[in-house]
Amino acid sequence: MSKVRKSTVAGIVCGILLIVACVVIANMGNHDKSANPGPAKYIFLFIGDGMGATHVAAAESYLSYLEGERGLEQVSFTKFPVLGMASTYSADKNITCSSAAGTAISCGEKTNNGMLGITPDGDTLTSIALELKEKGYKIGIMSSVPVNHATPAAFYGHNASRHDYYGITKEIPASGYDFFAGSGFLDYAGKDGDRTGSEELLENEGYTVCFGNEEYEEALRNGAERIVLCQEEYKGTEVPSYVTGKESDTTIGSAEMMKKCLDFLGDEKPFFIMYEQGEIDWCAHDNKTMPMIEAVLKLDDAVETALEFYKKHPDETLILVTADHETGGITLGATGTRAEVNLHWEELDSAWIASGHLNTMKEDENRKLNDSAFIGWTTHGHTGGPVPVYAIGAGAERFGGRYDNTDIKGKILGE
Repeated sequence: MSKVRKSTVAGIVCGILLIVACVVIANMGNHDKSANPGPAKYIFLFIGDGMGATHVAAAESYLSYLEGERGLEQVSFTKFPVLGMASTYSADKNITCSSAAGTAISCGEKTNNGMLGITPDGDTLTSIALELKEKGYKIGIMSSVPVNHATPAAFYGHNASRHDYYGITKEIPASGYDFFAGSGFLDYAGKDGDRTGSEELLENEGYTVCFGNEEYEEALRNGAERIVLCQEEYKGTEVPSYVTGKESDTTIGSAEMMKKCLDFLGDEKPFFIMYEQGEIDWCAHDNKTMPMIEAVLKLDDAVETALEFYKKHPDETLILVTADHETGGITLGATGTRAEVNLHWEELDSAWIASGHLNTMKEDENRKLNDSAFIGWTTHGHTGGPVPVYAIGAGAERFGGRYDNTDIKGKILGE
């Protein structure tokens, strides 16, 4: 072979190797991008406080009974294509509390029971909501219970005590988040009632605080930029720290609250919304089956509203439904040592169940219901089992399998 031909062949070989190298480098770049795709544009994180898999199964069993079926009806989120399981222990206990679990989900790090948004050593943690806010996301933090309760506070608060409710309220303005909602405020004017009221406190810092629909609509007409929306019946007063009774005619329901948040945030900019259904936990602490089921179904109403948004933006939206921990140790088909193969919903008076007084059930009524339906509870406290994580949409595949609750933040961010 002549020197000229050898030179030509060598040049061709070098060229091919160069092309191959470029393709490999490009693929490596694509792989890196795939491994770290970043967060979805629109993110919904639903937390059923105290909601284990069996709480959901109880709600679905009841829905099936209403339809004359046995175990066929589902809430919307159990139809999601991805199912994972998250462990829930805190930094100092096998059984977590809501503030420690909320901190783990929000900040991606463990802390001690009773602490909020800080490490066991007192160092400040950064929540996913704040990180996304700094990336240009609009932020909505909502709960069916007080705005300054443990789970919503885990996304904006930093406190050695989850019970410093007034101090937690004072942290709302520093977050700069766009939309807050809940029943109202615990320690509205401080523990002794001698401090500036929460409404005035927040409005002095640039937030518009609305109690009920009329005040909310007025705030929109006045061009409010940052809103805290509360239930009308708790204007200027304390919110009961526990479920006390039936919703009033003016109560803004879970689906309506979610719709208001979506309308306020819009879809021009990316957003992150955290919605908590807090009374699932409260009812489970009391082992009240039907009020707990009703609370799960209220959560599902809010999820359904998010799903309507998802259908309009399927490639840009992530929806997660999970829990901070499980409460009550509920079982289906057993009360104490008694066991049955069927749940006897049919022995109950369905008209009575649907009468709307579930949250005011007397103890003997609750006991009769549990005994009749063969539903048992093992504790009035939290339990230490893993909780389900249901996912659909952009990045949902990252949430399958078993992991710790501290991993949820990174999975949402696509890290």
